[in-house]
Amino acid sequence: MEQRTHRLTSKRLVGKPVKIEKNYAEVLLETTEEMAVDEYGLVHGGFTFGLADYAAMLAVNEPTVVLGKAEVRFLKPVKVGEKLIARAKVIEESGRGVGGGTSPRRKKIVRADVFKGEEKVFEGIFHCYVLEKHMLESQD
Repeated sequence: MEQRTHRLTSKRLVGKPVKIEKNYAEVLLETTEEMAVDEYGLVHGGFTFGLADYAAMLAVNEPTVVLGKAEVRFLKPVKVGEKLIARAKVIEESGRGVGGGTSPRRKKIVRADVFKGEEKVFEGIFHCYVLEKHMLESQD
């Protein structure tokens, strides 16, 4: 499936899409030295979060999708040199276009988990909104 959103995202800092299907996506990130926060090689959690967020956006895969809220848990530390894979799946939909609602936007709830190998290091629920037009587009 074609990538329809977040096309300019940095593969080096946020990850590389490896699978995009309807309501599902997987993104791979190889952690690097520049992501470290200390001499032990601990990777800043923002990179893990960014990877999961990117996978969630790709699971929705609408050009105007934005993140409204996230509920996340960091389960294990990530070190420089580790490869992470995020798997994201839309688990709920509501709003206009779904069941005839009248909401001005559609909401999609996405479950995103991040793994290093078989070990889960992060889990989250992402509340995503598909807007009528791009949020930075002129409101005139």
